[in-house]
Amino acid sequence: MLIYTSDRDLSLARAAVLRTLAYFDIFQHPLTVSELHRFADLGGQEERALALILVELEHDGLVESAHGYWALRDCQARAQAREMAQARARARSPKAERMSRRIASFPFVRAVFISGSMSKGCLASDGDIDFFIITAPGRLWVARTLLVLYKKLFLLNSRKDFCVNYFLDTEHLTVEDRNRFTAMEVVTLLPMYGNGTTEAFFERNAWAFSMYPRTAPSRSRELSIGNGRTKSWWERRLNGRFGDLLDAWSMQLTWHFWKWKFSELDPRAFDLALRTRTYVSKHHPRNFQQRVLDGFEVRMKALEQKLGHPLH
Repeated sequence: MLIYTSDRDLSLARAAVLRTLAYFDIFQHPLTVSELHRFADLGGQEERALALILVELEHDGLVESAHGYWALRDCQARAQAREMAQARARARSPKAERMSRRIASFPFVRAVFISGSMSKGCLASDGDIDFFIITAPGRLWVARTLLVLYKKLFLLNSRKDFCVNYFLDTEHLTVEDRNRFTAMEVVTLLPMYGNGTTEAFFERNAWAFSMYPRTAPSRSRELSIGNGRTKSWWERRLNGRFGDLLDAWSMQLTWHFWKWKFSELDPRAFDLALRTRTYVSKHHPRNFQQRVLDGFEVRMKALEQKLGHPLH
């Protein structure tokens, strides 16, 4: 049997498990032992030791288990819901792959990742397929505008299979916000196309993997987009002074539209939810990141009150 080196090691490992379950509780997403071992920083403890911790925590009434999953509460119902969400994700995966290939074929797109819940193998009944996109420098807003026009004109503005809500360019690969939420999103991204750009992105965001030291970047699928002649033709036409002006105009038009549409947001909330720079576009008007972080704090305080001590 594996023995902990000290009571402090045990305390730290228990706290790590509870923190991880508290985070995923926000999404009503139960975890397997393997997933807990991946996302909880257990300080070098093995999976067998984690199983013992979970048994102890369940005995203390702090966690629940059902069908091989673990959660802080409602594990039975959440396990069933997760299995249904996994089935939906599997069914939509071919569409996600087709859309990834389509996005990759657009001018100035250099990398495509599947993000959001699909990157974690789950999809709600009303869920969207989210994409994280990296573009050539100086043409992020041209690429974004072309993709948005495609969605509006050819997909009837449906976000269901084509939600392009985060863009960076190849000269600014580091995600600016560094917290538990953004780190989780980075380490679970599924790279579909990139030809080296996906690897460069993961390298520039090593900070995220340091927060989840048992995770590793996924290998890119490297979807084929054919000979790319049409993409290259458009890129040649949209280079030079005209392309510079078009990119600047596209950014300013989008920024003014968002300022009008989301006028209730104060400057700080606007920048967090709708970041608009020459090298980044972030469209999260419901400020999901802050809602998640706030929800995590609420759950941590509730656990600490129940335990009678901080979960450091």
